[in-house]
Amino acid sequence: MNVRRLISGTAIAAATALGLGALSACSSDSSAADGNSGGKLDVVASFYPMQYLAEQIGGTHVSVSTLTEPGQEPHDLEISAKQTVDLQKADAVLYLKGLQPAVDEAVAQSEAKTKIDAAALTTLEKHTGTGHSHEGEEAHSEKSGEDSSGLDPHVWLDPVRYAQIADGVSAAFQKADPANAAEYKKNTGALTAKLTSLNTSFEAGLKNTATKVFFTNHAAFGYLAERYGLTQEAITGVDPESEPSAARMKELQQEAKADGVTTVFYETLVSDKTAKTLAEDANLTTDVLDPLEGITEKSRGSDYIAVMESNLKALRTALGAR
Repeated sequence: MNVRRLISGTAIAAATALGLGALSACSSDSSAADGNSGGKLDVVASFYPMQYLAEQIGGTHVSVSTLTEPGQEPHDLEISAKQTVDLQKADAVLYLKGLQPAVDEAVAQSEAKTKIDAAALTTLEKHTGTGHSHEGEEAHSEKSGEDSSGLDPHVWLDPVRYAQIADGVSAAFQKADPANAAEYKKNTGALTAKLTSLNTSFEAGLKNTATKVFFTNHAAFGYLAERYGLTQEAITGVDPESEPSAARMKELQQEAKADGVTTVFYETLVSDKTAKTLAEDANLTTDVLDPLEGITEKSRGSDYIAVMESNLKALRTALGAR
């Protein structure tokens, strides 16, 4: 992800205008869905992980649209005039502050009745993108304009944190549309059960491995690595499109030998050129580890759960799971 695309000073100022509350909802004395065609809660999601939550929790009582189309790199998103209108008319907007600056700013300016910031429904942390401190990282961050907070927004790749977000989204839906609150609560329970099962599978599947280190194209998997006791080493840090230095490539080659790394992971929405170069130089294989920023025909699965299961399978193979 290009660090310039992380929440900018302008987006921070715009988001601050929302006030200290992470969520603003309309009065609960009437359903927010009143006046909509079909009587459904009109929800605009910023990108796929938010869309998935809205659909799973809302079920038949919501109409969900997304600002980020399948195959579109979410960090690059620019809001169109039509999308601005959609945000103004929406009953609820579900987004993740800090991931898409254009969305942060648009949401701050919109008059949507309910604004749900997924980042405020769990705990964000700082991740360097590597398991170790590397010379020049801080300078790179400052040069490229990365948000000074350094908070990693990729929380959806940790099923436990994702479930926490689901609970918060459910509470917001229940408040916005009390007539269907029981259904939202029921749907959330079913989703949480699936996420709990997924977490259990990851814990068991990654418990005994030959190595705990994995290489990725960019630093999207910090929360996943932390949850399951792994070490993520990203080739290009937070920016999947930047070129790593020759020193960094040599360092990774040496680490691959020392830690028994067998695989360099890349993702479907960005070029695999750098990953393949490293793999060739270090005599490693390549495979896909999907950050789930969108579902396309190239995705190894039709939804969040299926793709995460494919990610687990790829990690088990790469790490030499027993």
